[in-house]
Amino acid sequence: MDARRGSRISGDLVITIVTLAAAPMFGLWIGHGGIDQFATAAGAATAIGQLTALAGTYLALVQLVLMARSPWLDRTFGMDRLAVWHRWLGFATVWLLIGHGIFTTVGFAASDNQSILAEAWAMVTTYPFVLMAIASLALFVLVAVSSVRWARRRLTYETWYGVHLYAYLAIVLGFAHQVVVGTDFMDDVRARAYWVALYVATVALIVAFRVGQPIATSVHHRLRVENVVAEGPGVVSIYLTGRDLDRLRVDAGQYFQWRFLTRETWWRTHPFSLSAAPNGRWLRITVKSLGDDTRGLAAIPVGTMVFVEGPYGALTLARRSRRGVLLIAGGIGIAPLRALYEALPPGTGDVALIYRASGDEDVVLRAELDEIARIRGHRVHYLVGRRGTRMVPSDPLGPESIATLVPDVAQRDAFLCGPVAMMRRVEDALERLGMPREQVHAERFAY
Repeated sequence: MDARRGSRISGDLVITIVTLAAAPMFGLWIGHGGIDQFATAAGAATAIGQLTALAGTYLALVQLVLMARSPWLDRTFGMDRLAVWHRWLGFATVWLLIGHGIFTTVGFAASDNQSILAEAWAMVTTYPFVLMAIASLALFVLVAVSSVRWARRRLTYETWYGVHLYAYLAIVLGFAHQVVVGTDFMDDVRARAYWVALYVATVALIVAFRVGQPIATSVHHRLRVENVVAEGPGVVSIYLTGRDLDRLRVDAGQYFQWRFLTRETWWRTHPFSLSAAPNGRWLRITVKSLGDDTRGLAAIPVGTMVFVEGPYGALTLARRSRRGVLLIAGGIGIAPLRALYEALPPGTGDVALIYRASGDEDVVLRAELDEIARIRGHRVHYLVGRRGTRMVPSDPLGPESIATLVPDVAQRDAFLCGPVAMMRRVEDALERLGMPREQVHAERFAY
């Protein structure tokens, strides 16, 4: 099945909508005399403070929309790309809001002939809703710091996710500040209506796609754990059955956010790709123990009910544009590519799979891969061993190695999944081999 084909929207349309939605914001600011403020230094600082506040607030809402898990955005861009944009927009939002605080304080201080510190103290003690703005900014900074790579590597997924939930509180506090003391809100009904509409639309998208759609999917399909099978050291496959799975709109290569409804795990979600092509009878995920939470999934009782969000991800055959296909997996990243490998029927072009693993114990689902290759006439290459050893003296995923295994690589579509550092090296290698970027499809968000 191909639930995604024909259901994408234009990326240009998305950019146009975001741009047009921002236009009234600046139009209202100009109508309120924003440009006239640049006649004086104090007014210029205040005006910049207003502009940074408007842009920062708008980008915060765009951030939430990007990660509202809209199926249209996912099908157009892919959740991994949306996550990257969300991250960088988050940093931009924080700096803009910091700039708002600094420039506004400087502008007011110059107008009142006070020192910056005295003006800041007066604003905090005179306007209670300024405290809300400070609290909102502090929460945004906390979320941004938790997203820095150094911090992200040291936080568990649950801690990182919990910190990010404070972004919603930051938005609420910022909105309260905006309504009470924002220049555009105080004297203009149109401005209030415009901003309220933006917030309402954002909340509606979040509720629809992060609450409503998952509830509808889970209630209808009634997924439950059917079996748990050990695949190797620290790796298990979880089989799930349910109702009307033949009507579940999911493609090989996609993933769900899984919530296993036990006393210990009901409040946690895990992004795992399907490791077998959808067949209408059961679903399967293959999980490697990478921490306490994933380790506990090996002991999930048979019969456990499962709540799901999704499906998500753009690593599907709908992206295919060439007859030849190259799949490159690293470690447990084989999960979605194993599903794609199965979904590619014989006679649709040459198909090759390169599977990189540090040791034999890290090769997962090998018997299944070999069987698919035998039946479908595909090819599979196992590159096993630590780099720099006698067995693997150089980079096994460098341009020379890939070209040796797949000489016509530039005439294929490439699907990648594995550790981020590995995929970056592979993307660079494929580019050096002449493969256009639009033929490279990678999944960084889940596997």
